[in-house]
Amino acid sequence: GFHLSGTVTEPATAAEPEMTYKVAISFDRCKITSVTCGCGNKDIFYCAHVVALSLYRIRKPDQVKLRLPISETLFQMNRDQLQKFVQYLITAHHTEVLPTAQKLADEILSSNSEINQVHGAPDPTAGASIDDENCWHLDEEQVREQVKLFLSQGGYYGSGKQLNSMFAKVREMLRMRDSNGARMLTLITEQFMADPRLSLWRQQGTGITEKCRQLWDELGALWVCVVLNPHCKLEEKSCWLRQLRKWGEMDVCPLEDGNYGNELPNITNALTQSSGHSQDSLARPRRTVFTRAIEGCDLHWQDSHLQRIISSDFYVSHSYQREGESLLFNSQGQPLWLEHVPTACARVDALRSHGYPREALRLTVAIINTLRLQQQRQLEIYKHQKKELLQRGATTITNLEGWVGHPLNPIGCLFLTLTEACRLEEENCLEISDAGDSKPPVYQHVPVVTGSQDSDESYLSLALEVALMGMGQQRVMPEGLYAQDKVCRNEEQIIARLQDLELDPVLVQTLRKQCILLLEGGPFSGLGEVIHRESVPMHTFAKYLFSALLPHDADLAYKLALRAMRLPVLETTAPSGDVSHPHHLVSVVPSRYPRWFTLGHLESQQCELASTMLTAAKGDMLRLRTVLEAIQKNIHSSSLIFKLAQDAFKIATPADSNSDTTLLNVALELGLQVMRMTLSTLNWRRREMVRWLVTCATEVGVRALVSILQSWYSLFTPTEATSIVAATVMSHNTILRLSLDYPQREELASCARTLALQCAMKDPQNCALSALTLCEKDHIAFETAYQIVIDAASTGMTYTQLFTIARYMEHRGYPLRAFKLASLAMTHLNLAYNQDTHPAINDVLWACALSHSLGKNELAAIIPLVVKSVHCATVLSDILRRCTMTAPGLAGIPGRRNSGKLMSTDKAPLRQLLDATISAYINTTHSRLTHISPRHYGEFIEFLSKARETFLLAQDGHIQFAQFIDNLKQIYKGKKKLMLLVRERFG
Repeated sequence: GFHLSGTVTEPATAAEPEMTYKVAISFDRCKITSVTCGCGNKDIFYCAHVVALSLYRIRKPDQVKLRLPISETLFQMNRDQLQKFVQYLITAHHTEVLPTAQKLADEILSSNSEINQVHGAPDPTAGASIDDENCWHLDEEQVREQVKLFLSQGGYYGSGKQLNSMFAKVREMLRMRDSNGARMLTLITEQFMADPRLSLWRQQGTGITEKCRQLWDELGALWVCVVLNPHCKLEEKSCWLRQLRKWGEMDVCPLEDGNYGNELPNITNALTQSSGHSQDSLARPRRTVFTRAIEGCDLHWQDSHLQRIISSDFYVSHSYQREGESLLFNSQGQPLWLEHVPTACARVDALRSHGYPREALRLTVAIINTLRLQQQRQLEIYKHQKKELLQRGATTITNLEGWVGHPLNPIGCLFLTLTEACRLEEENCLEISDAGDSKPPVYQHVPVVTGSQDSDESYLSLALEVALMGMGQQRVMPEGLYAQDKVCRNEEQIIARLQDLELDPVLVQTLRKQCILLLEGGPFSGLGEVIHRESVPMHTFAKYLFSALLPHDADLAYKLALRAMRLPVLETTAPSGDVSHPHHLVSVVPSRYPRWFTLGHLESQQCELASTMLTAAKGDMLRLRTVLEAIQKNIHSSSLIFKLAQDAFKIATPADSNSDTTLLNVALELGLQVMRMTLSTLNWRRREMVRWLVTCATEVGVRALVSILQSWYSLFTPTEATSIVAATVMSHNTILRLSLDYPQREELASCARTLALQCAMKDPQNCALSALTLCEKDHIAFETAYQIVIDAASTGMTYTQLFTIARYMEHRGYPLRAFKLASLAMTHLNLAYNQDTHPAINDVLWACALSHSLGKNELAAIIPLVVKSVHCATVLSDILRRCTMTAPGLAGIPGRRNSGKLMSTDKAPLRQLLDATISAYINTTHSRLTHISPRHYGEFIEFLSKARETFLLAQDGHIQFAQFIDNLKQIYKGKKKLMLLVRERFG
């Protein structure tokens, strides 16, 4: 009958022994309606054993014995044979069958049982009746489980891929006209709607994750396909509509454009330019991912013109025909289809998806002929308005609904329909290469089948033409991050497909023709002379066109790419002729930027386009100039111009050949522009930029270096000019790199010194030391720099800066100048009693050591400054100790006589220092005692021991110290434990 059973053996492997499985399959009217297999595999697809048995039956029908349905066989048996048959059957399977057999026997013997009310008995092998629904077996529970599992993995572990392959399975079912396609999609959708993350995202107000959004988009598109099935029954459609409405009304149902309201026209509207597009967003209906499918339920296929288009290649008219106002044929007599473009394309997708490829092609050709007619009409309209529009420099004309990034992907759909008709199916095209990527498709020209005479067109050239038309459509940037991101993604997908086409002479001709139309297309083309301020930029598209056209028509390639360089949304104000959308702008600066979330990406694409042109123009002075002007006019981001400068530099200086001077000069000019742009703004890459510019100028040559040194003030801060620019230019490496002769070296050095002195005058704090270093080899310049430091010392410089320069002076062999600067530094310093770890202490010790080494006079001059500035007892006692260890004047200044005697603490200048140190100890002791805790007592006693050492340097020191201790005991007698420790140590 209609039941196939068999055993399938799976051969042994290294890991598994040989396995045998029992398989049973029911079928009906060439469809498998149910399957069972002993392997227990749970999947939405059939297991390998079911497939093996089915293939065996298909390939070797004569090996499978065909028997009557079992009921027929039983009918031929007598009473004894039937008894025997039943008993043997029960014996063979007594463990499984006995309970069921006993139950059935009881029911048959009971006169009023249900089983006795029904005439006859069921037969699983007999097949279904002619009125029964017959569809392929689909394990619904498994579909639910798998979708639930994949969704719970949130796009990880390849679950997104798995869900996409389930969507592909639905498309495959639709193409085979398997009625389970819509059923499976319903099961998938139910699980998607039950995803617990939806309500979470809604509560938090965050968008759905990127991967998940794309899956929802595909789900919505598939439903549009299902409801547009040209041969579905009305009751099926109304059942889907109920479901779709139910899902769409749920709070958690994702919206079509991410999280924003949408102002796009209804799917069934024509492409009229509605003037009321800027109404309040609250008035706009909520559009969910299912809205387009719901709208699609209103569409039908009964239109006689449409039916004729899709049913014949030779439907033509030899006279212009109008029906009411709409045009049915073009001047060549080819049929047109004047429906809202994305809707018409959704029909094509539906025909393609439901297994009607010829019909899909015919409708595609009619749509393209309609688009061509629109393009011609728009050109004519523009010619009449051209003068006025060019004067205004802006336009209000633009499409509110872009075809690229549209939820129904109209351009991608037409392109695929046309290229599929041209695909060369290679013998081994199913084999995947080792890398896991399938080879790019190979296409051939297939002539368009048409009733008109002169058809030298191919479906492949139409595919290229429609992709270029769609990508070049001028359209307003949609609202919201998701919709904007989708525009970029869709554009990249179409370009990736275009790159699979090998441009032969026929396609090059199509490319050139369409590019010229786009350049002349006025406001209807994104590459026209005037565009809307919020028009979607054409950089990515133009980069593809430029690279594709360059080998065939360089002039056109450059004209197009240069036209596309603009980014009007970044120009400072909206031109007066602009329509601005009130809800489309950032509230803070209403006159300025709309909310373009992808602006960073768009700017980097603009930069990529410029970089592509620079690379191509290498060695061509005129073209490079034009590209450079376009960059300077249109790119507003310093970091992107810097990237371009670096790109140009890399291309201009290949490792294996000579530098290209034309491109090097462009790199330098861009670098100089970056310097000017970032001079007064904060930029974290500024140091890197400055260093790079010097490298670039060095590569260009000595004149470029002289030029940046002479005009430093418009490019660098004084600090950058001295510490990075001049220092690098004067380095040994630069001189070697440029292999300069003596006059050139002198010229560079002279420019560097002039720069150093100018910078030191402008910013002595930060540039004085660099200036001195740069002027070392020129006496006059060095003296000038030193004088600038001295003049600035009293007002504008800190003690740290002055000490640093003073040490530099000593190191250079100018100890007296170092002493002068150190003295000036001391006047700026103030060390409190408790700052005994201050970083300036080393400088103070160094300054005193320097004065001591110069002689008694210098020491006498610095000590009053030390006493005035330093109030920290331990530092003062350290200085005092060092001054008494050796005789002063050991530096041996020529023309000076030194006695070589140690200095006494009783006489000036050390007497003053000793008094100040004792006084500092007394003050510090009182300060410490005001808030001392017991754990610091031990440390305090040690501090007093140090103080005693200093007291004892004075003649009556021991008396002074004893009085000091008595005084402490009297004042702090409340701190009994501490005073006990003081008595123990000091009596």
